[in-house]
Amino acid sequence: MTLEAISTAGASAAIGPSSQAIAAGGFVFCSGQLPMDPATGQLIPGGDIAADTRRVMDNIVAILTAAGTDLARAVKATVYCTDLADYAAINAVYATYFEGLVPPARVAVQVAALPKGAKVEIELVALLR
Repeated sequence: MTLEAISTAGASAAIGPSSQAIAAGGFVFCSGQLPMDPATGQLIPGGDIAADTRRVMDNIVAILTAAGTDLARAVKATVYCTDLADYAAINAVYATYFEGLVPPARVAVQVAALPKGAKVEIELVALLR
């Protein structure tokens, strides 16, 4: 099986020794995305969980596009958040990205902390075209 690193300027650079995504075996495995602005490499300002979730999902869409696929082919997502009280707001934004699509299987987990002090991180697996 061949592994292909996927990289795009449309999403923030990977933190540490990882790739934005790896294409392998007919799938693309997106690393967890934080609400980081691709232009600055910093968390977006404000701390608003809805805006943070939009930025995370926009990063994922950019990575999927670079891999030649899209959210319509998403099969599994994992949502990490530092406070499950934010879950409804995260879910409301997340759902807009799957309107008219079959949403992927998903799990949401509250964690003690995320890199850079983020409140939300999402990883996603999708089929390649």
